[in-house]
Amino acid sequence: MDFSSPRVVVTGGFGALGRKVVEQLRANGARVAVLDHAPAPADVAAPAFGGVDLADEGAARQAIEQAAQALGGLDALVNIAGGFSWETIADGSLDTWDRLYRLNLRTALAASQAALPHLLAAGGGRIVNIGAAAAGKAATGMGAYAASKAGVARLTEALADEFKDRGITVNALLPSIIDTPANRKDMPDADASRWVTPAQLAGVVQFLLSEPAAAITGALIPVTGRV
Repeated sequence: MDFSSPRVVVTGGFGALGRKVVEQLRANGARVAVLDHAPAPADVAAPAFGGVDLADEGAARQAIEQAAQALGGLDALVNIAGGFSWETIADGSLDTWDRLYRLNLRTALAASQAALPHLLAAGGGRIVNIGAAAAGKAATGMGAYAASKAGVARLTEALADEFKDRGITVNALLPSIIDTPANRKDMPDADASRWVTPAQLAGVVQFLLSEPAAAITGALIPVTGRV
């Protein structure tokens, strides 16, 4: 893996966190391809692929293949694609559990499976998943979301153990509330200064792709600000 200019795919790269991660990685010399379910915005630099259903195995494989071709190979995958829904169990729907499983866990799994052959062909690489601090303990209304993110944590651990002797590290970040425009709108009375910023999360992603982080794998890293 060329740590000076790694070839990185970022899923969910059109959102607030995804954009900041892409910006940080490119600013530090990485070559980045961006995948997202949303249409590609005009201000996102190529290579960028919109309209990708990353929860679909075939679509994920095709998109990762296109991204790897555009980059000339693949050294790292950053799984940011996901979603959130607050819903109590008593008044909620089973469909919400299925939807968040698909958005948060299945996307990370399908993208990782699709990326593995490319990472192995490069002699190794990195996978970084975005989990959630809520995966450790679910509060009211957070059951479906926390369960899906707990799945991301277990995926991270299992994949890290599976590939620890093949040069691929797999880690997950566990943020608390991320300081995004959407979260500020949904929680107008909260103290956003206590939240973790996209730039802070992007910095940890950057570190996990660096050479000094080569010995870190299977880690679930809290990045919670002061929440």
